[in-house]
Amino acid sequence: MENMQSPVKQLKDPLGALRISEFRNLMIGRFLFIMGLRMMGTLVGWWIYELTNAPFAIGLIGLAEVIPAVSLALYAGHVIDKSEKRKLLLRGVILYWCCALILLFLSMDIGALKLTSLQIAIGIYFIVFCTGIIRSFTGPSFGTIVGAVVPKNLLQNATTWSQGIWLSASVLGHAIVGFIIAGFGHTGSLIVVVSLVGIGYGFIAMIKPKPPHADVVDQKTLESVKEGLRFVFNSKEVFGALSLDLFAVLFGGAVAMIPVFAKDILKVGPIGFGWLNAASDIGAIIIILIITIFPANRGQGKKLLLAVAGFGVCIIVFALSKIFWLSFIMLLLSGILDGFSMIVRGTIVQLKTPDHMRGRVMSVNSMFINSSNELGQFESGVAAKALGVIPSVVFGGAMTLLVVGVTWFKAPALKKMEY
Repeated sequence: MENMQSPVKQLKDPLGALRISEFRNLMIGRFLFIMGLRMMGTLVGWWIYELTNAPFAIGLIGLAEVIPAVSLALYAGHVIDKSEKRKLLLRGVILYWCCALILLFLSMDIGALKLTSLQIAIGIYFIVFCTGIIRSFTGPSFGTIVGAVVPKNLLQNATTWSQGIWLSASVLGHAIVGFIIAGFGHTGSLIVVVSLVGIGYGFIAMIKPKPPHADVVDQKTLESVKEGLRFVFNSKEVFGALSLDLFAVLFGGAVAMIPVFAKDILKVGPIGFGWLNAASDIGAIIIILIITIFPANRGQGKKLLLAVAGFGVCIIVFALSKIFWLSFIMLLLSGILDGFSMIVRGTIVQLKTPDHMRGRVMSVNSMFINSSNELGQFESGVAAKALGVIPSVVFGGAMTLLVVGVTWFKAPALKKMEY
């Protein structure tokens, strides 16, 4: 039998959540799925820059994905809460797989011979738009199922593992795709993406069906959405943590401009590009492994604010660096600090959300957290066009510090928060 330890031993066991077979299958499937998606996202940024040689075109990738993701997020939360969650998630994974197949066709010689660079770029933007629609349902579904497969006393441990799995997949996806692009081109990279997403589907399919909570099956859409929003806005710690991340990532994310730094400033090519993309995720995995074994038990709110401030400083130094190893180290440190804040935010949301509202709250969380990356990508493209690449990233880091300062004085509940 699984997970027969006493509750006290479970809380102290860093592998507690992984001892549950459904959680293991979910995490393996998520790892493969996210690894494939991160490879695809990294490839698309490099591919678009090769086609257009315009930093602003990279920013448009984020805009193409964030518009549908944000527009449908609240409705998606209602659908998730009233649906059988496993089936909904599997449908989303299959649709992502289809999008990867279309990109694979665009990358092949037969597609390149018949289409101009502009037509290929338009096709890429259209696929990215479609993935934004799909993501509005699949992203929150993963978080919702985590709460359904582990008991309440293991949620903090499960959240830490879930974040670690996500970031590990991001590291491998970012780093490996740079090597594959260098050796096998876009087509070889997309063949790997299609394979990973397909295998991930098989592991997720092993999870048992997760039916909706009886309280939301007959609830009307508008009232359901309002209930989710009321919960988030009335929970000061949840709202404060999500708002902090939204504005910090919006202004402080330098990842969108890494293709420009790699190719034109640091001049390191696809392999160096892959490592720069992976640097922040490697840092996040380091801190997640540490926190899994030695959880942060006190003053999490204050530490969260300090971590985001440190993140902003790292982004400024990265922008000013002309040396590859210094740039890599700054991104690595930013990942350590961002990984800590990610765990704190994720734990707050999981612990404070009632089971019957997880889909809606996770969807609001997705609007704040995940979509802030794409909005930040678009903001980076616009700022780079207006100010230049280096000044725009310095500006973003400075704005992150300003956001932390305002939050420190305007959100005392978050600063004092502990769990």
